[in-house]
Amino acid sequence: MVTSKKAWVVSVEMGYGHERAAWGLKDLAYGDPIIANKYPGIPAHDKNWWLKSRKIYETISRFKAIPIIGDVLFDVMDKLQSIPPFYPRRDLSQPNLQLQQIYSMVRKGMGQHLIKRLREHNKNLPIVTTFFQVAFAAEEFGYPGDIYCVICDADCSRTWAPLDPKKSKIKYFAPNGRVVERLKLYGVKPDNIYLTGFPLPKELIGGQHSVTIKQDLSRRLRNLDPNKIFINKYDKVVTNYLGRGWKNLDHKHPLTLTFAVGGAGAQKDLGLQIAQSLKQSITSGRLRLNLVAGVRPDVKKFFEQGVKDLGMAKFLNAGVKVLFATTYSEYFKQFSATIHTTDILWTKPSELAFYTGLGLPIIMAPPIGSQEHFNRIWLKTVGGGISQNEARYTNEWLFDWLHSGGLARVAWNGFVEAPTHGAYRIESIITGTKVELEKLPLVV
Repeated sequence: MVTSKKAWVVSVEMGYGHERAAWGLKDLAYGDPIIANKYPGIPAHDKNWWLKSRKIYETISRFKAIPIIGDVLFDVMDKLQSIPPFYPRRDLSQPNLQLQQIYSMVRKGMGQHLIKRLREHNKNLPIVTTFFQVAFAAEEFGYPGDIYCVICDADCSRTWAPLDPKKSKIKYFAPNGRVVERLKLYGVKPDNIYLTGFPLPKELIGGQHSVTIKQDLSRRLRNLDPNKIFINKYDKVVTNYLGRGWKNLDHKHPLTLTFAVGGAGAQKDLGLQIAQSLKQSITSGRLRLNLVAGVRPDVKKFFEQGVKDLGMAKFLNAGVKVLFATTYSEYFKQFSATIHTTDILWTKPSELAFYTGLGLPIIMAPPIGSQEHFNRIWLKTVGGGISQNEARYTNEWLFDWLHSGGLARVAWNGFVEAPTHGAYRIESIITGTKVELEKLPLVV
């Protein structure tokens, strides 16, 4: 057990998933989380390599929206990082082409500068990284401290495990049981795998006893079940979890839907389709809509102009709010604040799938990439998410789900079945401090 009270928390700026996981571990970080592809003093050759990788990913992700050609290009890229079927259980330790290419770059010096800097500053601190390549570099360049890797999806490709897993010292924090078992198939030693859950931000949890989650969910259930179908049926069960006073908590605002696009800006058109369908509900004050642009000014402009084109200019920052920030840290702060008052989260099944553990019902947009297909399967397995219907008819099916109590049931399933305290479990392992949390079931 490591006795250090802090760790180097290292992420990459590539989409939102890796940095979102690092944000959940910000209290553990020695200083601020480090961005491996954007830290002060990064060598030009390292920066250029990362930039090229990111541009390829974002370009092809956006290309997917183009009929035929986009699907073909994306499928070619996706196959390089595809996740094979889990069953039948078999030896999957043979390295794939992408992993071999990554190790080739690392052995040419990719990441050496960062690892050398961390070692010189404080070689005793463990490294906790949310991206596999940083872990590989740390091991290849002889980092003396412990090396941990946080996996950010409900399943993972062979690329996440080292070239020679049986000889590696890299340890893994798994968000669910499937990842634990998957890593074993890749050859990772069981002693190097910890089942922790995804590191959701602490400001949305409220300690080991989930005080904040329970307060937010108590308010949310009132909005999600206007006819009290779920509430009346499961009142005793809900009260047992949330306490006798839960019904006294109320958001005191209309039903709130938050739509979030990914880091590449893909599916932004879907946000305006939702806004158009829900226009009457928004302008009448029945519903509020948050459109999450993240850190992309082009998506912000697209949303704002689109809302104006729909004839709802006067409802911007009222019935419709566009969430935008100039930095990732500010975006994550704003996003957490928005989640407190969100009743329904609509997004592709990215790492945000794990937010169902906060008692959020998730409407899933179509997945982009192999890992998101597996996130979608996991989210349906725990009962915390449901696939979207035709966006142009949102004004019909969304309220059918609402009035039936179905969305309240989905929110409750996520709260009960999905892991929530990943950040606390990871801190416990790194610092050696004990936490009183339930043991996670391996099947999740």
